[in-house]
Amino acid sequence: MAVAGFIALLLVLLVLRQSIILIVAAGTAYVHVFFAASKLEFFIQDIWIAIDREVLLPIPMFMLAGAVMTRGEIAKRLIRIMVALTAPFRGGLGIAAVSSCALFAAISGSSVVTMLAIGAIMYPALLQERYDKHFALGSLATAGTLGMIIPPSIAMIIYGIVTEVSIVDLFLAGVLPGLVLTALLCAYSLWANRGLRPGAFDLAELATALREGVFALLLPVILLGGIYSGYFTATESAAVTLFYAIAIELFVHKDMKARDLIDIVLETAMLLGTLLPLLAIASSLNTILEFEGIPQTLARLIGEMIENRWLVILSINLLLLVVGCFMDAISALIILSGILLPVVQSHGFDPVHFGIIMVVNLEIGFITPPVGLNLLVAMIAFKEKFGTVVVSVVPFLFVMLLGLAIITALPQLSTALIQ
Repeated sequence: MAVAGFIALLLVLLVLRQSIILIVAAGTAYVHVFFAASKLEFFIQDIWIAIDREVLLPIPMFMLAGAVMTRGEIAKRLIRIMVALTAPFRGGLGIAAVSSCALFAAISGSSVVTMLAIGAIMYPALLQERYDKHFALGSLATAGTLGMIIPPSIAMIIYGIVTEVSIVDLFLAGVLPGLVLTALLCAYSLWANRGLRPGAFDLAELATALREGVFALLLPVILLGGIYSGYFTATESAAVTLFYAIAIELFVHKDMKARDLIDIVLETAMLLGTLLPLLAIASSLNTILEFEGIPQTLARLIGEMIENRWLVILSINLLLLVVGCFMDAISALIILSGILLPVVQSHGFDPVHFGIIMVVNLEIGFITPPVGLNLLVAMIAFKEKFGTVVVSVVPFLFVMLLGLAIITALPQLSTALIQ
């Protein structure tokens, strides 16, 4: 009876088109009362405990820093450097689009922010240079997802919070997989545009781009160097990123006014108003699930049904790919990582390696319909039909699946840099 009521509650909320926050909150409250014989007061306590945690501090700061850099000049100057470096290659501008996304991802921590910041400049540039429209759309929508895997990554912070895995270790683990995905996308860009004529290498232009973009280039060096050297923590790195971005845009590039920060803060606060309540509610659900032994039961059942560890991880990969088609990555990480981690650990997979696998799976979800976030944002930002964007990402989707297979099969990529 309780199960039927739970399903009915979720169906009613879905039919009424309620927000994911309300659906998760109602479902979690129902589980507390009817499945765990708990009280709603404990649900409220769990929410407060989940929010009152220092490890959450990097999230708003990275989001705010990404918004500042998108509004200012940092993104433009990074692109200029990448364009100058890749000019001699066939399809060099396509490679520049991918590599610019990868470089900006190393300072923004967000997929959508990366795609919007780079795409706003690179999409018209690609069309002007007669690149195929489908390639331009697909490359930017897909390369934007690199913000999920290349550290610092908000998705990794979420996974680390939910599973209590070291966020610094996750950042280290994301470096090589991020480079693998970037290299595969660049290789495809080179192949897809092999018929285009290469440009000429302009040393003077490169020197100018490097000189004007030196402060933008220093940011990932300071940020990642500080984290990996142990000089500051993930939280402190977020504060450094935010302070540096504001200082450079206001006092060096001088492309932003102090009053612009008010709008940026308000926009970021609106996004946080969705993310943080969802994280708090899902944390309460994870507490109940663990108390009831659900993850352990699930791990035992999968162990009984599937003995081969690679079939287990293949099944979970397929599950996550399907989940990514219907649920946003942050929600999926919050709800599923605590449940699935005991399953893969029981089959000998490292929690850090699994975190990377999970993030890459959900990264692919950003470009899979019907609710792929980058597809929806690309449709609006580039003023194209949703179907056109979906068709454009298909070849890039296969490239990303190849990258997922490599990252899954080679755990050394995720653990090589961890001491």
